[in-house]
Amino acid sequence: MQLHADVIVVGAGLAGLVATAELAAQRRRVLLLDQEPEASLGGQAFWSLGGLFLVDSPEQRRARIHDSFELAWSDWLASARFDRPEDEHPRRFARAYVEFATSEKRDWLRSLGVRLLPSPGWAERGGGHALAPGNSVPRFHLVWGTGPALVEPFERRVREAAGRGLVQLAFRHRVDELVVERGGVVGVDGALLARSLVGRGQASSREPVGRFQARAGAVLVASGGIGGNLELVRRYWPERLGSPPSEVLTGVPASTDGRMLQVAERAGAHWIGRDRMWHYTEGVRNWNPVWENHGIRILPGPSAMWFDAVGRRLPAPLFPGFDTVSTLAHLRASGHDHSWLVLNRRIIAREFALSGSEQNPDITGRDLEATLRSRLLPEVPGPIQAFLDYGEDFVLAGNLRELVDGMNLLTGERLIEHDLIEREIVARDRELANPFGKDLQLMAVRSARRYLPDRLSRVVAPHRILDPAAGPLIAVRLHILTRKTLGGLATDLEARALGADGGPIGGLWAAGEVAGFGGGGMHGYSALEGSFLGGCLFSGLQAARSIAARL
Repeated sequence: MQLHADVIVVGAGLAGLVATAELAAQRRRVLLLDQEPEASLGGQAFWSLGGLFLVDSPEQRRARIHDSFELAWSDWLASARFDRPEDEHPRRFARAYVEFATSEKRDWLRSLGVRLLPSPGWAERGGGHALAPGNSVPRFHLVWGTGPALVEPFERRVREAAGRGLVQLAFRHRVDELVVERGGVVGVDGALLARSLVGRGQASSREPVGRFQARAGAVLVASGGIGGNLELVRRYWPERLGSPPSEVLTGVPASTDGRMLQVAERAGAHWIGRDRMWHYTEGVRNWNPVWENHGIRILPGPSAMWFDAVGRRLPAPLFPGFDTVSTLAHLRASGHDHSWLVLNRRIIAREFALSGSEQNPDITGRDLEATLRSRLLPEVPGPIQAFLDYGEDFVLAGNLRELVDGMNLLTGERLIEHDLIEREIVARDRELANPFGKDLQLMAVRSARRYLPDRLSRVVAPHRILDPAAGPLIAVRLHILTRKTLGGLATDLEARALGADGGPIGGLWAAGEVAGFGGGGMHGYSALEGSFLGGCLFSGLQAARSIAARL
């Protein structure tokens, strides 16, 4: 089977859709390949909460947030900690992306019909001082409609272009090799996979039923990272984060398998930063899984107390929602694969959110009344209540001794001593007698409530965790959850794939997570929340503009 186009795009996730739509707008004929069925069009972005990193936006200004490119770039460098010779292009890509997030990004998305919630969130508050990792101000802008609403305008443009004959959609086409001639990439070779009727995100058959080849003037790899391939995650797990966990949840579908990183590397592309990865520490098992080992990330507010597996409180500033990478490193040194949040019903009703479009049906469905009700009323939102009712990682009890017994019963080991954890909680609660004190977490809670959107809908008023009126008590067992690949195929600012010698490989581009969201790893060692989807948007756009100019 022989196929021909001006451009071949491998991967129909967000970066691939952005590039395909932009190339078709320039009258380039595009062949869009994906190994998954059509039901999974949009890739991981469809499942996302739809958070976007924006700088000095109108939403921020209305919320009296003073932001600037200079502040955002300082935060980025503090998180990325670029320290390798190979970081030259990632650093350039990162700076260009922060400039994009400060200027063009919002207006471009609005021109496509994307709308944002009015109150920027603060998903990753940082590491405790001005030059520590994390955002100095809220920059997490939620798309009204979450991930599906971000995917929709690009999917619509691609389908319209397909109707005009400019785009050919080829699902169940798995690329096995890049075809290289005279030092440049001229096409792809791969397998036709058996028809599959599985739903979005579910594992599809890998049975080959034929072969295909395709030729084009340019090939763009936009196939995602390694988060769904636990063998690769463990192989490249960095020593700085301790040993890889024995038990880990998967935050992305199995199709996020890293195959194209290996395929592109065989064709001469340079895969850098493979030890740089972003995994969450707040994962719980999905009681209603879509894919195998499906984990959901909790987005906790700052009030719950965080304990390691044996009941030791995590040190400052490793509070919920502050510094993912430092918390991960600390917990890996504990000798156990899980940790615990301890809170009460009053806290969970206001402060718990779940990452993902399917876990936020009010925002995903653009139901304003339901969104206001679930965010402003002192009731446990329906998706959270479902986890309290059916989730295997949630323990409820009327008093602390019963709670500790339930925690130990859940793990099958008597790891936590009641007196130890009681001492920590009672000491924390005692600090509430005064509007000041030495508990840094309570200081952080009071500080968070100075931001009006958090005070109204995100951070509960400080109160005693052991207050019976705020009960029952709740413990949540947290697992490590795989998610993002921060390293990837090295590219220049035009998204042209680079070889080991630093020069561009003719005919080959890379965008999205397979390129470390740009440059081969524009986040360095850790990321500012909301910049993953944005990296797919920006790198896909950069690749399309470069390809269109060079064909």
